[in-house]
Amino acid sequence: MAEPGKELATYDTSYEVAIDPEPDLTPVPVDPVPVEGARLPVVPVHLRTPAGVRKAVAGHAKDRSLRTAYHSLRSPRYLAEATFWAVVGLFVTLRRVLAWWWVAEAVPLEVNAARNRDADEWEKVHRRAKETRLFRAYVVGGVTAALAVTGVTLWQFAPWWVWPPLALVLLIVLAKAGKPPARRIVQPAMITPRFRVLNADVVLRAYAAAKLHAPDKEDQRVTFASPMRKDGEGSGVHVDLPYGKGLDDAVESKPQIASGLDVQVSQVFFTRDKTSHRRHYLWVADRDPLAVPVGRTPLLGAIRTGRATDIWKPAPLGLDERGQLVTVPLMWNSVLVGALPRQGKTFSARLLGLYAALDPYVKIDVFDASGKPDWRKFALVADSCGFGLTPTRDGKPPEILLNTLIRIREDVEDRYERLSGLPTDVCPEGKLTREIARDPRYRMPVRVVLLDEFQEYFELGDISKNIADLVVYLIRVAPGAGVILIDATQRPSGIGSGGEVAKRFTAFRDLHQIRFSLRTPEWRVSEMVLGAGALGEGVDSSKLLPEYKGVGILRGATDANPTVRCFLADHKDAEKILLAARGLRERAGTLSGMALGEDVGVPARDVLGDVLVVFGAEAGLHWQVLAARLRAQLPERWEDATAESVSADVRGQGVPSVDVKMYGRALKGCRKADVERVSRS
Repeated sequence: MAEPGKELATYDTSYEVAIDPEPDLTPVPVDPVPVEGARLPVVPVHLRTPAGVRKAVAGHAKDRSLRTAYHSLRSPRYLAEATFWAVVGLFVTLRRVLAWWWVAEAVPLEVNAARNRDADEWEKVHRRAKETRLFRAYVVGGVTAALAVTGVTLWQFAPWWVWPPLALVLLIVLAKAGKPPARRIVQPAMITPRFRVLNADVVLRAYAAAKLHAPDKEDQRVTFASPMRKDGEGSGVHVDLPYGKGLDDAVESKPQIASGLDVQVSQVFFTRDKTSHRRHYLWVADRDPLAVPVGRTPLLGAIRTGRATDIWKPAPLGLDERGQLVTVPLMWNSVLVGALPRQGKTFSARLLGLYAALDPYVKIDVFDASGKPDWRKFALVADSCGFGLTPTRDGKPPEILLNTLIRIREDVEDRYERLSGLPTDVCPEGKLTREIARDPRYRMPVRVVLLDEFQEYFELGDISKNIADLVVYLIRVAPGAGVILIDATQRPSGIGSGGEVAKRFTAFRDLHQIRFSLRTPEWRVSEMVLGAGALGEGVDSSKLLPEYKGVGILRGATDANPTVRCFLADHKDAEKILLAARGLRERAGTLSGMALGEDVGVPARDVLGDVLVVFGAEAGLHWQVLAARLRAQLPERWEDATAESVSADVRGQGVPSVDVKMYGRALKGCRKADVERVSRS
């Protein structure tokens, strides 16, 4: 409350305190303070790995060997042409010496003085010229005498090996003096490549052509976050797009940017920057890197030296656009490979399978629904395998696959239970270790399951549901127990028009951690292989050109999404590697399953056990109903079951055939209590 007789303070007294601070009138420089210069790498990126150094050395060696062979073949022509121009050069040199001795430049001065009737000038020039000619005559004579003495001395006392290099030097000097300046005797062995040198103007022009840079609008300009620099076999720079634009805009405008840079689309690469969506790294290759093959797989070198691989280390897949080695970590992961037909999908997946095969402590299961010859040699090392869909002497491949998946599921469940019970000094983190996997006492080797054209296993009728359930279970749970799935398909978009099996297919496809996509027909299919969000990260396998065989985009193996040129391993190479792998397994004592001649086909029927599985809650079933349930739920063992055959099998176990009332009808069948009683006895 205010004191009596005093007025309350008015509201505008708050303005007695300045709202804005007083302006700082200290003068500031107009030019900004220079920032610290960007630090260039001490060792170039492309020379930081042994593979990069080997590639650089091999490239230089290849160029030198080509030049040597090219010029060696043409050396007779070079010699003849050089000799001709050397003769010309000899006369040219003599003419130049005579002109120098005669003081040819004084002659026009004498003529000019005579025309002007200037006797004093003429006499002065003439006398000076005579004195110069006399001095130069002594010089020419002295040099000639010295050359003559040197020549006679060499002729008398020099060894023979002095003359060839001396003659070569003299030939080169005289030929250079005699030939026209624009003429070359030794032609280049290689055409100079057409490189596009990056600079700020070129990049800005390219982004302006793509409507991503507006130089007349300050808020729509492209800026650079790093200096232009040479990066391996190309050039790179960090680009900051205007606010409101991001990497997806650059990816969509890639053809226009390539045109603005005056290069092929396949020479332009974008890499996402972790700090900002509008920043990315632009890398432009000197030449199309995807058209250059990378050679055969390094696994051939391993088998020549008798070395095994180690599944706990990443598998070599190929080289990226910068020539760096790209590897795939297989442990704890599953790998999806997808592409159009005849783009190298099977060869790429097979590379990973061959790497796993060369580790003798890895069990391998190989199933190819198409039955191509590419995988059949894996029978040399496979614990179980199946090729195609038609019956073989080992059984029906889908049934062998189903039985293999059932065994793996049971093994995975058993592994988790046993791992949790191991002491911490053996299993510190409660999961599989390299030592446990390689110790036969624990019976937990790393297992690799390879499925090629796996979409076919989802379209086989009743058996497909069981296969689908098992592969979805394994891809969710099994990698942690040391089971690796490598799966390839040319139809990643799905199967059928819906239903539970189609949903299982989609779930199976989407649960892979590592994805490799070779060329696909469109960006939607690319995302199905590479996973959701791939296009937003600047990767789209539908942009790969048809002529790029064995070239794809790898996503999920590292933070980068490299475009990989896969190593080559043809049928002969694969056979050599698999023969070596079988030898390693035989010496280690780890050959098993079908490779060892064991029967891993469809197991014998447990008649009473199977009947109890399908019986349900009913007290009794007609033979017809029981046969139908066995066919539907256990097709791998009861596909051909009929009421008569089921009745004979069950009665053969000692279960009586009785009248069973179902659906208002009394027909012959069996009671559940009788089956349980006989199974216990």
